Amino acid sequence: MKKPKWVIEKEKSRKAAESETVWLFGLHAVRDALMNPRRERLRLIVTANAKDKLIDAIAASGMEPEISDARKFAAPLDLDSVHQGAALEVKPLNWGSLEEVAMGPGHDPARLILLDRVTDPHNVGAILRSAEVFGARAVIGVQRHSAPETGALAKTASGALERQPYVRIRNLSEAMEELKALGYIILGLAGEADQTIEQALEGRRNRPVALVMGAEGPGLREKTRETCDALVRIDYPGAFGSLNVSNAAAVALYAAKG
Repeated sequence: MKKPKWVIEKEKSRKAAESETVWLFGLHAVRDALMNPRRERLRLIVTANAKDKLIDAIAASGMEPEISDARKFAAPLDLDSVHQGAALEVKPLNWGSLEEVAMGPGHDPARLILLDRVTDPHNVGAILRSAEVFGARAVIGVQRHSAPETGALAKTASGALERQPYVRIRNLSEAMEELKALGYIILGLAGEADQTIEQALEGRRNRPVALVMGAEGPGLREKTRETCDALVRIDYPGAFGSLNVSNAAAVALYAAKG
């Protein structure tokens, strides 16, 4: 009997995910990945100088590094990658399902960041850093319209990728409804909103909260807006109220702290 098309596509996606690998680069990103027991590590390429700087992390990982000439670095990286003589091939991290990270251990009351088509890996990396600093349970992106786990993202995250859950889901509005069912308040960031984050959470800071951030320029999609419990803005005293999405995420997490 011929398999249905959706079954074939699902099997293809699973096999692609199983075969996917990521090259991390830069001393900080590589060191943290070597020290992360959750990481499945495949291949380590370093210069002699970088090996000396990473000697403790390499020893802890149990890996045998390949030594490469700094002028002809052997790792398959983009030419503009600032690798600092260190590159590590890994499998992407698996943090579990949306429900597992939303209801799992972490700071209480729970805070999440949801990303609506935020595709720049540098922005997502910076958001992961802020999420770790402010104790967010996870950063949630959409599989087809968010930055995947890459070396550039990891380098910008400066180690946070190894510690801060980054989960990519199939459909954002469905994920938002799932979080509502789990007791979350869903707040969408929009500059034209009537109320601030503080006003929306008055008397409700003990509730779990998910903050939805849109891409710079287009902002939140219409379906995303409709699915939010409320639209909120970041309060600012000046006439110019636009922030880079990664800066906005940090400010929003601070404003929404429990």
